[in-house]
Amino acid sequence: MASNDSRNEKDQAHDLIDRLLAAQLSAVVTLLEAMLDPVSRAIAAAPEDDEPETDAERNAVAKSKAWFERHPNGGIPHDDVLAEFGVTPGDLRNRKV
Repeated sequence: MASNDSRNEKDQAHDLIDRLLAAQLSAVVTLLEAMLDPVSRAIAAAPEDDEPETDAERNAVAKSKAWFERHPNGGIPHDDVLAEFGVTPGDLRNRKV
């Protein structure tokens, strides 16, 4: 059974959620889903990558920066990449974890 403190926090959370606008509520739902997703929790709890950058990684970053210098309008729009796979941005937002 939940303690009084956690019950009070849940009541407070419910009260705050009830005061949100629809767009804000959507953002909170997304946040809560991410917080409850085991993969998202594992990523959030993972230690920071403290390994030194390798020569291969430095070269890859340099190549990427050079590519963007040659292509000042940027790369391929995200929506175009998704479309290649038959996916829309809405599909990503509405996916079930």
